[in-house]
Amino acid sequence: MQTMRDQIVARIARYGEGKAFSAKNSLDIATRTTIDVALASLTQSGRIRRVRRGLYDVPYVNPALGGPLSRDIHEAAQAIARRQRWKTLPDRAWAANLLGLSSPFQTRTTQGHLRTGEKAALIVQALRHLGKEAVGPTEIAKLRSDLSLAEKRKLEKDARFGADWIYELAKKIAETAA
Repeated sequence: MQTMRDQIVARIARYGEGKAFSAKNSLDIATRTTIDVALASLTQSGRIRRVRRGLYDVPYVNPALGGPLSRDIHEAAQAIARRQRWKTLPDRAWAANLLGLSSPFQTRTTQGHLRTGEKAALIVQALRHLGKEAVGPTEIAKLRSDLSLAEKRKLEKDARFGADWIYELAKKIAETAA
């Protein structure tokens, strides 16, 4: 039979390197006191890092550089957002980059990690960044091909409450071949 500490360790191991998490992620396993003791022990042993009170990450170790890399600020922000039940959106320019609509820098994040609602919100942010005149057939086709039918429906539904020009573009993106 696994102890509560073993269950916490197993859950953290499933997160993988570079992932941030909160102490609250284990409240279904043990009491907060037990969790805090286990996390303090894991932090002291170097298996996890304390980002701030109640927030930790699993260090990503790069063997070529000989040690752990810096904390991923995006991961930490997402962990805080999950803990607080907030919804977060990337900056407009970052959204355009994540969707492959602009490439001022290479990104490590991929669209595949986004839930349906997040992808729709990301597209609206990207469209705001690009502006009405900069979104043409190429961008529309790219977004259309990247979205599932459910994501297209969500985009069209969500965009109707925003600027008219964004809603018109969302309808074009959501169109399916007849």
